[in-house]
Amino acid sequence: MVPAAVTDLFRATYDAEPDLVASAPGRVNLIGEHTDYNGGEVLPIAIEQRTFIAIRKLSSGSRSHAVSSTEEATGVFTATDPVRSGKWWDYVSGFASYSTPPLPPFELAVTSEVPAGAGLSSSAALEVAAGFAFAALTGKPQSLKDIALDAWRVESQFVGVDCGIMDQFASALSLEGHALHIFCDTMQFERVPFASSVLIFDTVVPRSLRSSEFNHRRAECREALHLLRQADPSLEHLAAAEPDQIRAAKLPPPLEDRALHVSEETRRVRSAVAQLREKGAIDGDLLYQSHASLRDRYQCSSPELDWFVDHALRAEGVDGARLTGAGWGGCAIALGAREALASAGSQIARDFRREFTRDPRVWLTEASQGARIERHSYGGAATIA
Repeated sequence: MVPAAVTDLFRATYDAEPDLVASAPGRVNLIGEHTDYNGGEVLPIAIEQRTFIAIRKLSSGSRSHAVSSTEEATGVFTATDPVRSGKWWDYVSGFASYSTPPLPPFELAVTSEVPAGAGLSSSAALEVAAGFAFAALTGKPQSLKDIALDAWRVESQFVGVDCGIMDQFASALSLEGHALHIFCDTMQFERVPFASSVLIFDTVVPRSLRSSEFNHRRAECREALHLLRQADPSLEHLAAAEPDQIRAAKLPPPLEDRALHVSEETRRVRSAVAQLREKGAIDGDLLYQSHASLRDRYQCSSPELDWFVDHALRAEGVDGARLTGAGWGGCAIALGAREALASAGSQIARDFRREFTRDPRVWLTEASQGARIERHSYGGAATIA
């Protein structure tokens, strides 16, 4: 269902009707943090919160325009040759750098239910929704995977965040009632039934991958891989290294800890997938092991995230908890039955306010549908499969 906010914003800004509306969801990662850009495996779901884009193709001129309900600045750029501005519309304009044939000039409006800076992949939701909108607007045949890869190129190459493919794949390729098991080295994926509810707990500690330690961690992982290849030149990527192989290499600190996290976290993803297939749920101990590794070995947690995980694991009806979305602030998750999570979330939020004197944001979600075209009134529909 198309929210009135996005079409109202489009009409108010451009005094016209959009040709179409596309949307894409945010995501939470159930397990498999910082493994995607190391060739490992991840297990995200799409969440119910979505980003919506209304767009109209222009028949003349060379300038495109983009407006957002959450940003004061309006983007104006050349559709066929955008220049990175460091502003929010780079996540949209960057598609022109990877589009064949070139994108036509357009007018675009964005509204979003996915909070920025919380670790729920608001940037990927924006990118994927834009990719869907452009494919439908131009009639260019594209697969879901093609759109996800273009969105990843926009963020990693045009915007300049050295990220893996997980966020864009989850936003584009997820299926309702399923988690998405992604093999990041081969870019293959499979959908695994997932019936648990998920509590998303935003600590409201702002985070930004541009300004966080994210790129530094990735550089450390590259250095660890370089050193491991001195003993084993056939090692394709860091996640392929076995934990015993890493320990035997005696990497200098903190590289050993970084590498051990990546190796063991990928193997935890495999265990989680096996548990879902065998009994339909992920063991809470596995989620806590993941969080402890992120806290101690990858050093990307925060006092607020640690506090939430400790309290969630003591709450009745919670099956497991961990940080999600790279860390350094942002969100954590807890898994369980919906009613139990709702009760636990309310109590934990009250305790959190007393402890940190700030109001957290809390959502409940199920595994939801990936990107889609919400409304289309333009003749050049794309083949998207």
